[in-house]
Amino acid sequence: MKLNQEKGALYLQIKNIMKDRILHGVYPLHSNFPSEPELAEEFKVSRITVRNAVKELVQEGFLETKSGKRTKIIRNDAIAGRIKGKRFTELLEEKGHKLEKEWLSASIEHNAQQSEVYELFGEQSVRIERIYYLDEAPYTHFTHYLSADLSSIGLEQLNSQSLYELIKEQNIMLMKFQDQFAVEAAPAEVAAYLQVSEQTMLLKRLRFSYDENGELIEYSVAYYNTVIMPYHIDYI
Repeated sequence: MKLNQEKGALYLQIKNIMKDRILHGVYPLHSNFPSEPELAEEFKVSRITVRNAVKELVQEGFLETKSGKRTKIIRNDAIAGRIKGKRFTELLEEKGHKLEKEWLSASIEHNAQQSEVYELFGEQSVRIERIYYLDEAPYTHFTHYLSADLSSIGLEQLNSQSLYELIKEQNIMLMKFQDQFAVEAAPAEVAAYLQVSEQTMLLKRLRFSYDENGELIEYSVAYYNTVIMPYHIDYI
């Protein structure tokens, strides 16, 4: 994978890519992290650059290094939850499923008056669209809306970095989440992406993400094709 010098320090780019892989189950919890030679070969950089990236992930609590032993993945949650449980993506990975994401678009949206997004963010917002594949089959379609104040967060990095990590880099901590669930017929665009008919009933999830001051930062709409896999929450 080629890195771009214009996007900042190479070790930070590698750190962000590796973190995103950890968060999305590419590297499962408690598994061995790739070795320095493997990462140096993949990114075509020196082992010192890789070592600095690994140090960052250790400091953030994702990795554990011990003398004479392989580096381990010890954490894979982006935000510490108030409920002790497992993320849906983690549960899928533990069952041997492969989860991949594709960013479809990122743009500044002019919100229609009286629309829900207008009520939440006003005249403009950042609109991000993506799709998740489960075992190579289209499974979930996401549309995220952010405050227009976040239009400079570096949307060109979305293919290699988590959206929540980009928000965090703006010194914004997401502290409260509210999810609402419903069952709804697939909208035409979503049906096309998920390769289902427009009459197919899908699980719809609305998510509201707030910062520590109670200000809404992200609003997202997700459609899950639960015919492929039910949405599962495991509380411990």
